[in-house]
Amino acid sequence: MKVVIFCGGLGMRLREYSEAIPKPMVPVGYRPILWHLMRYYAHFGHKDFILCLGYKGDSIKRYFLEYEETVTNDFVLREGGKKIELLGSDIQDWNITFVDTGMNANIGMRLKAVQRYVEGEEMFLANYSDGLSDLPLPEVVQFLRARPEAVACFTGVAPTSSFHLVNVGDGGLVQSIQHVKETGMRVNGGFFVFRPEVFQWMNEGEELVQEPFQRLARAGKLLSYNYDGFWACMDTFKEKQLLEDLYARGQVPWEVWKANAARTAPGRKSA
Repeated sequence: MKVVIFCGGLGMRLREYSEAIPKPMVPVGYRPILWHLMRYYAHFGHKDFILCLGYKGDSIKRYFLEYEETVTNDFVLREGGKKIELLGSDIQDWNITFVDTGMNANIGMRLKAVQRYVEGEEMFLANYSDGLSDLPLPEVVQFLRARPEAVACFTGVAPTSSFHLVNVGDGGLVQSIQHVKETGMRVNGGFFVFRPEVFQWMNEGEELVQEPFQRLARAGKLLSYNYDGFWACMDTFKEKQLLEDLYARGQVPWEVWKANAARTAPGRKSA
């Protein structure tokens, strides 16, 4: 199944990095977060990637053109470095299509720009390039497949914010205060599964989760796979540091490709 990844944003809230490299290339451990996400999909057998490039897309192209397998694979060095025998491989069987989808395009525009690359597919996957999870991907795919009337599915996750929601009545009188995590609310965590019919619900220039998703929801064709396991995004420097701290401690639940990956208790709920 093909995987569309949106890699073109400016990443303004990670300015410390994004002025030099695009957000998908910000490292978590030895590799950029984009690699971690692609490795996750490859673990489930989805190795045909379509990267929607924009801001500093050349650096993403260069990274894979100059990819060094020895960074994250065991190897044997022979003859004083003249020969290298790899004992494992990351991307040898990956197909990666690099598509310039524009500097200022929104997510919907980027998806429309790669429509021709997913034509003829029964379903395809898509995601932002800044989120990691131990989500059971085959279950999400089956969740949409079992609902033939549905066109799109995203992963609904609990908000990671520490804010409280305040219900205010007349005259500014506070009626209730509740932590956002206790409200039962869900946010769009990405990890999309689409049928190609999704393009029929999109108009030129529209943001994906605004008008198209609203139309799909009203028509009863949009699903949320609710997940309470590990999910984290890297939208800010603080969130980047949290991922780095997890990696440094060896607590890497998103590394589903490792049999001994440290995992959090999933506590999953299916919608």
